[in-house]
Amino acid sequence: MTDIKSMTGEELEAALREMGLPRYRADQLFHWMHVSLARDYEEMRNLPAAMKEMLRRTCEYRTVRMEDRQISAADGTQKFLFALPDGNLVESVFMRYHFGNSVCISSQVGCRMGCRFCASTLNGWERNLTPSEMLEQVYEIRRVTGEKVSHVVVMGTGEPLDNYDALVRFIRLISDPKGMALSQRNITVSTCGIVPCIRELAREKLQITLALSLHAATDRQRREIMPVAGQYSIAETMEAMRFYYETTGRQVTFEYTLIRGVNDASADVEGLAGLALPVRAHVNLIPVNPVRERGYAQTEAGAVQAFKNKLEKSGVNVTIRREMGRDIDGACGQLRRRHILS
Repeated sequence: MTDIKSMTGEELEAALREMGLPRYRADQLFHWMHVSLARDYEEMRNLPAAMKEMLRRTCEYRTVRMEDRQISAADGTQKFLFALPDGNLVESVFMRYHFGNSVCISSQVGCRMGCRFCASTLNGWERNLTPSEMLEQVYEIRRVTGEKVSHVVVMGTGEPLDNYDALVRFIRLISDPKGMALSQRNITVSTCGIVPCIRELAREKLQITLALSLHAATDRQRREIMPVAGQYSIAETMEAMRFYYETTGRQVTFEYTLIRGVNDASADVEGLAGLALPVRAHVNLIPVNPVRERGYAQTEAGAVQAFKNKLEKSGVNVTIRREMGRDIDGACGQLRRRHILS
């Protein structure tokens, strides 16, 4: 059956035309799905019963079901575990910032990238999410919280560029002026660095922020913690990021997870500065979120600040990511894994 919520407005119009329905019905249906956030066809009050019955027979209407919800007593961050129509589980996070509410979503069930510091990959990869399943994480959080969402980060479970077509369709749908109309400038996509896809994404001419999970300044170090580095060297990855920056005009971000005794020495500062400055990248320092199965320890707070100060003296624009949801299963994949193992 057709996944109707993954269809663009133009595709929806063409599909309804084939059913003998007028164009305005497509606009109504699109509005119900992406603005009113209807949970099913029955909620679409201004659509005729015959049309809804036709849609039920021919078009799948995907939603997610909240399986678990944790709320941080420290900062109000909310971690959601959603069940997909096939029973698979994915995680999403709702965070409040001074600039607005941000939702971090997953792009895959599990992950095959194998990054050593991440819980998402511990149970392997199951499947890609559809655009509708990515949208539904945002929509269900809006339904549950009753709050607006101004920023979306595709940085949860999975490698977004490993689900490229669904990712791009998701971005176009959530930023559609007739839908949620989220500014593409408020969408961030995080990638381990799949070089051909970075170049392809640049050619889409989207206005999103691309964040590279770098985490090391040398190929040897990066291969130790990120298997993808065995396929694409830092030099190749930096050239792709430069291409993205020059093609789109959008500043890129380097995510750098600080792991005590692994990538937090003075030499690492110098190496990171040498990579960031040529592409004017913003560096986001992230104290590693401890994952029991991995055994990595956080760099101490004073050393994190010293690392930041040295980068800034080199001329790099740097922030330290605010730690949120530490008193709940905050790291990607932790809540899902706990449910799988229970």
